[in-house]
Amino acid sequence: MTQKPMTKAQLVSALADATGSDKASSNRMLDALSGIITKEVAAGGAVTVPSVGKFFCRARPERMVRNPATGEQMKKPADRVVKVTIAKALKDVINS
Repeated sequence: MTQKPMTKAQLVSALADATGSDKASSNRMLDALSGIITKEVAAGGAVTVPSVGKFFCRARPERMVRNPATGEQMKKPADRVVKVTIAKALKDVINS
């Protein structure tokens, strides 16, 4: 049975408990981290969060796609997507 994902409030609370700080500073730290990752990946760079993974941007070429409602084929222009490669340490913990 799958669990619901942890909410931001739950993550901030757990981060505050783990670091011994208050929730407000943990919230600011979490917002700063997501802002840094967003800015760096949007600029074409990559960010590695140790023991979690690597966030990076990848370019996708122009391609043909199908509208599932109508079945119509259409050409989708080239775009960029964010990819996350999970760290080996996290994979090992999950699979053990």
